[in-house]
Amino acid sequence: MTITAATRRKVGNTGLELTALGIGSAPLGGLYADVPTAQAVEMLEKSWELGIRYFDTAPMYGLTRSEHLTGQVLREHDGSHAISTKVGRLMTTERAGRKLPPEPPKNPLDPGWWNGLPFREVFDYSYDGVMRSYDDSQQRLGMDRIDLLYVHDIGRVTHADLHDHHWGQLTKGGGFRALQELKAAGNIKGFGLGVNQWEVIRDALEETDLDCCMLAGRYSLLDRDAGETFLPLAQKRGVSLVLAGVYNSGILAAPKGGRKKFNYADADPAIVARVEALRTVCEGYDVPLAAAAIRFPMRHPATTCVVIGAKTAAQLAQNVEWFNTDLPETIWADLDRALENA
Repeated sequence: MTITAATRRKVGNTGLELTALGIGSAPLGGLYADVPTAQAVEMLEKSWELGIRYFDTAPMYGLTRSEHLTGQVLREHDGSHAISTKVGRLMTTERAGRKLPPEPPKNPLDPGWWNGLPFREVFDYSYDGVMRSYDDSQQRLGMDRIDLLYVHDIGRVTHADLHDHHWGQLTKGGGFRALQELKAAGNIKGFGLGVNQWEVIRDALEETDLDCCMLAGRYSLLDRDAGETFLPLAQKRGVSLVLAGVYNSGILAAPKGGRKKFNYADADPAIVARVEALRTVCEGYDVPLAAAAIRFPMRHPATTCVVIGAKTAAQLAQNVEWFNTDLPETIWADLDRALENA
């Protein structure tokens, strides 16, 4: 069966289906550049028109702006979509007399938001924190259902020396228990982690069963870090994977000679050289490098869908075209060799 962007794929035993291509809404929060409301709405409407029915958001994206925009559009449609958001960050405001925790250290993977709303994030992975986050997200979305909840950015990359504290909130402090209760009550269909590190998903599987996890940037045409041990583990444990960051922050979709980012930072020459080796192979087949990049994760049976971010309707349409490109089977072995020899 030929997979297209609109193909529906099952999420484990949850009864939920996601389209093979989903929308990640971090750009709608102003990631790297301002995204006006009309432009964001147009992009989301275009995705619906092209058959995409899975949408992912998070309180962090634009400090709640993305959830507001995503809900605004989806509420006007027929409810045939699936939606996920995230827990782990509560949003608050600075007010006179209010005692807030110290400002968390700057996450090196967080580039900030150009047009975020006037809130401040407070990390909270506890039972009460998860329950409050779930309620807050329903109100921002304007919806009485959320299909999937991901624990957002748990791990040492984000939290450094505070990781053990936050991990304790999630485990001993009842965060996972809250997610289990929400699922058992039918409030959500499944839960998992939404992270940049596969190792922390592995650790979470020692604590609880997970339905679906979003992993960004660790299994891509360029970065195969999760392929050897983690993806087989996820498949064995019945964890559906939603793979984000398939362009590794844009380098696999950037035009030749353009500015290139890898893992949220400017790419070093060694990474650029590897990308150009991959590009040369694709040019030999007369296919865009981005088309190979967006389809690569779907080759592994642990992958349920790929999620991409787009700022405009035109960018979204281009991504759908790349996803739907018919690629010759022989290209994959040639790409593997090019990466090994670069």
